[in-house]
Amino acid sequence: MCKQSFFVLILSLLNLNLFAQKLQWKPIEGKVMTQWAAQVNPERPLPEHPRPQLVRDGSWQNLNGSWQYAITSKEQANIPTLYDGEILVPYPIESALSGVGKTVGKDKILWYKTKIEILPKLRNKKLLLHFGAIDWECTIFVNGKKVGEHTGGYDPFSFDISAYLNKGKNQEIVIRVFDPTDDGQQPVGKQTKNPKGIWYTSVTGIWQTVWMEAVPESYISNILQTPDLDNQLLNVNVLFKNPHPGDLLQISAFENKKKIGEITIKAGLTAKLPVSNPKLWSPESPFLYDLKVAVIRNGKPIDEITSYFAMRKISMGKDANGIQRILLNNKFLFQYGTLDQGWWPDGLYTAPTDQALEFDIVKTKEMGFNMIRKHIKVEPARWYYHCDKLGMLVWQDMPSGDIFPYDWEQRLGQVSGRSLDKQRSPLSEKYYKTEWENIMMALHHFPSIVMWVPFNEAWGQFRTKEITEWTIEKDPSRLVNSASGGNYFPVGHVADLHNYPEPAMPNPVVFGGKQILALGEFGGLGLPVDGHTWLEKGNWGYQSFKTPQELLDRYRVLVSDLKPLIMQGLSAAVYTQTTDVEIEVNGLMTYDRKVIKMPVDKLKEINKVLYEHPVE
Repeated sequence: MCKQSFFVLILSLLNLNLFAQKLQWKPIEGKVMTQWAAQVNPERPLPEHPRPQLVRDGSWQNLNGSWQYAITSKEQANIPTLYDGEILVPYPIESALSGVGKTVGKDKILWYKTKIEILPKLRNKKLLLHFGAIDWECTIFVNGKKVGEHTGGYDPFSFDISAYLNKGKNQEIVIRVFDPTDDGQQPVGKQTKNPKGIWYTSVTGIWQTVWMEAVPESYISNILQTPDLDNQLLNVNVLFKNPHPGDLLQISAFENKKKIGEITIKAGLTAKLPVSNPKLWSPESPFLYDLKVAVIRNGKPIDEITSYFAMRKISMGKDANGIQRILLNNKFLFQYGTLDQGWWPDGLYTAPTDQALEFDIVKTKEMGFNMIRKHIKVEPARWYYHCDKLGMLVWQDMPSGDIFPYDWEQRLGQVSGRSLDKQRSPLSEKYYKTEWENIMMALHHFPSIVMWVPFNEAWGQFRTKEITEWTIEKDPSRLVNSASGGNYFPVGHVADLHNYPEPAMPNPVVFGGKQILALGEFGGLGLPVDGHTWLEKGNWGYQSFKTPQELLDRYRVLVSDLKPLIMQGLSAAVYTQTTDVEIEVNGLMTYDRKVIKMPVDKLKEINKVLYEHPVE
């Protein structure tokens, strides 16, 4: 056989092998699927840069794709030699898009393994291995050696793996994951081992993009940007690894590619970058400036990243009647949003594509909402990036945890006139505080986020005063809604009531002079749509209807009843909810996003009256 024919044969066999690997993956059948499931490329799922707020051009490699997995006993500590099959990362193992569709639970360990080839542009440099999120506790191995551990299902993390690499381009990554879901004390949101009602399928393991990044020995690890609208400044705190004496930071701002400001400071200091006559960011005009940060050593840049920022201010202030109002850019804007669970029938916690991730935000805005309450879940960075670009205000919840056994006395404390804190163990409190701080640090950049919500409906609510004041101290640039849905403590910026289905508000006489008044949840109008439900029978809504017209008529009444509350002191309201989720059919859209239950233009027409008010 000639040499050319031999190489052709080898290439053909390799192509057949790749094709066979591609054929091995297919979504689990019998599940509700979105239109984007068909667009998932198993060789390059979710290929977009996962960290748009801090980008090094060309110096990264996406590791999403087909990995091996194994489920073993909890006692197994050594890396398995045999694996159960292939899993499509980053879709959680319980999801249809993972190609596996299995549960793990508190008595098992989930293992991942992949062999990678480092791209030429990343070789011979310091190499960081990044994880968007792994739920919940994981240990990372590279080429059989333990690199590190992480706990927390919602915060991004990374490891420097340079010292663990083999010579050459080929490497092996193994991940060990333990996740007790609601049998543990850690934050879990709405996950449960027994899905029913408002509790949904568990999510275990990798559920956001895995990627590598080449960086210099001294590099920028994060940037914390805080606009100061009143003084026309942008405060920039650059987190920098391995600084040398004399290192400088050069920070430049651009408006439509035109440089509008630049400042050079010593590394370790906070930059105060002037932004004269700033273009304000708002839902009506979400203007974003470009930002460039460079580390200068001996007159030369050794690291450089690109980012963006917005000039906007979120605050509270009294109106002419002495009622506290929520202010955007020093003006009252009624915030009206949807409760957004962020779940997908095919990917669970993970949207099938970036286009799907953006779709919910686009449709929510088209319906006439200017805010989303991201409900006890954290999204990938790209979701907040889309909100920044599209002009969508965000209330960010902390995922609840350590809820069960459910404390009904605590939940109903306000009915009896008492506010109660749950007694959580020191370990449980540590899990919460560590992850909440990491989440706030990771999401600080995004101007769309205007409010932090530490607790929801007394679910695991503990040390409310301490946690609220601690949250405000960590980020004084945003508002803090200490306990959405009652169990009130006189702390934080917001008094938040939940009421179904009719709108209501906290008592303005009691709270109005001290806190912003908000309706954190209402509505919940249900309409099951045949062929688009999680279950054929047993679907649930707070109030169910049989036709879209009945649903629209009832929704119109709710908004009409909501409007007068604004003049009485209400500053914000959240309608339940963006989409159906599993057996809940309260969504404006079906779970698969294929049916919008009420006409978008009519929803926008109904909703616009909420922004037409004379309050000053």
